[in-house]
Amino acid sequence: MPQPQTADPRADRTRLSSADWEAGALDLLAEQGVTAVAVEPLARRLGVTKGSFYWHFPSREALLKAALERWEKLDEETVFEPLEEIADPAERLRELFVRTSKEMRSHVLYSELLKALDHPVVQPVMARVSQRRIHFLMQAYRSLNFSRKDAMNRARLAYSAYVGFLQLMLQLKLTRMSVEEFDAYVGHVVETLIPAA
Repeated sequence: MPQPQTADPRADRTRLSSADWEAGALDLLAEQGVTAVAVEPLARRLGVTKGSFYWHFPSREALLKAALERWEKLDEETVFEPLEEIADPAERLRELFVRTSKEMRSHVLYSELLKALDHPVVQPVMARVSQRRIHFLMQAYRSLNFSRKDAMNRARLAYSAYVGFLQLMLQLKLTRMSVEEFDAYVGHVVETLIPAA
């Protein structure tokens, strides 16, 4: 009598890379928060066995760390590196505010990570990301001839406006803005935080 065929666990390994697991973890994190990132539900979601996971990562914490580092690297490559090519510091800041206003998935991820700052894997990544962003803002304001102190104060104010807005809209769930209202708000932020030439 023929034996039923069982799935070859090696097939899972070849189908999914560690990057696939990291991307899946980030999707789950954005939808349900840090605590939802667990091996079994993620394996089900990706259509593979848990064995595939352990081929790539020794633990759930290792996956979470790799996924957050991936998010951090993508943030640097897709948002900040292209802005370095803009010579005019006012235009660089303007483009930063406009570009980041369109990054909804990144906003949702950031908001979920804010809720988990007490997590030992989340906290250092968020600290690095925030420091890098504030430093970028400070350098742009320095290029606009602000003193180091004033540039840092403006950078902190700009970053606080970003974080505060995310908390108002995504965590406190204030009334959702229309596209027109949101665009007007971003325009107001640009006018308020970037001095006229």
